[in-house]
Amino acid sequence: MARIIGIINAKGGVGKTTTANNLGAYLSAMGKYVLLVDLDPQANATAGLGLHLEEDHLNLYHTLVGEQEPGGIIRKSSLFGFDVLPAAPSLAGATVELVDMEEREYRLKKVLNKIRTNYDYILID
Repeated sequence: MARIIGIINAKGGVGKTTTANNLGAYLSAMGKYVLLVDLDPQANATAGLGLHLEEDHLNLYHTLVGEQEPGGIIRKSSLFGFDVLPAAPSLAGATVELVDMEEREYRLKKVLNKIRTNYDYILID
């Protein structure tokens, strides 16, 4: 079962995304299976791994607000064992849409529990 590590800070520009991407690359180079969860609508972690999604591509928004399974949304990076659950600008709408949903505080946890056994580490940016 994956160890989940959140790289979180309220202030922007402190290196959260750089840390998440580099830590994931290092862990995958050490033979670990890593999933990077990009929680930022700007999708810088996703782009930093060389993935550029079109507006209509499925992303983290569709697992948090919709009923999409995360396994079908996860993308492979160019590094073996390093995957990403991508973000896109549509993720900004999740903040508003989750307000009225039941157990909104646990939606991310439920998504990650579905795929937790597939990875050694899950990094949240």
